[in-house]
Amino acid sequence: MSWAQILDEWPLVEADLHETYGIDIGAPGLLDTRSWRWLRVRILGLISADSRLNRLLNPPPDAPTARK
Repeated sequence: MSWAQILDEWPLVEADLHETYGIDIGAPGLLDTRSWRWLRVRILGLISADSRLNRLLNPPPDAPTARK
């Protein structure tokens, strides 16, 4: 997992942050009042939670692979 992979999936991250933590990233001024560490901790938490991001980065072994 790299930050580039996570940022490439930003719509999933944004939806997961809202669903899991109730954080609306689009709220005016929210990110102005929070640190990078605050956001990083929550994004990393999504990887261990039942989230879209977790399912994308850690698919079950029997899941079909996407072809590009």
